[in-house]
Amino acid sequence: METYLRKYPLFSLCGLNCGLCPRYHTQGESKCPGCGGKDFNIKHPSCAVINCNKKHVNIDYCCFCPSYPCERYKNNEKDSFITYKKRIVDFEYIKKEGIESYKKILNEKINILEFLLENYNDGRRKNFYCLAVNLLDLEYLIDIVDEIRNNISKQEINNNEKISLIVDLLNEKANNHKIELKLRK
Repeated sequence: METYLRKYPLFSLCGLNCGLCPRYHTQGESKCPGCGGKDFNIKHPSCAVINCNKKHVNIDYCCFCPSYPCERYKNNEKDSFITYKKRIVDFEYIKKEGIESYKKILNEKINILEFLLENYNDGRRKNFYCLAVNLLDLEYLIDIVDEIRNNISKQEINNNEKISLIVDLLNEKANNHKIELKLRK
């Protein structure tokens, strides 16, 4: 595929939150630059969605295609590195509220994810944090970060115990809202 660049590679053409993907937050060779980020065409030499877009309407997001939702969006049974569960919901939000409003939400979620990864990652939590931040609403995440900053971080326990409390908080919030924090394989 020829060079493919986007102004905002943290949200993909197909509706994935690249900025919340474990591969985006990886250091080294396997780091993904996000959809249309620097060297995207090298990491992903063939993307069916990009090829489809170039053949048809060449838009920024699939939700603005006259054929949306096409077959690609009707069967979302499996996930890869990142969950596909919220693509339709996110696209509907964008169509109603606009991409700039969605970018603000996504950027806040990315900041929350980076806070968790920098301070409470024991080397085994990145995928879980990425999934939880992707699936939970921003307001729930803000409440959790407040709880971490105001209570958990101040407890005189080791970091692994703090991580365990944070994981419990995220799972509890997800369970209360009937959200399953698992990738569909």
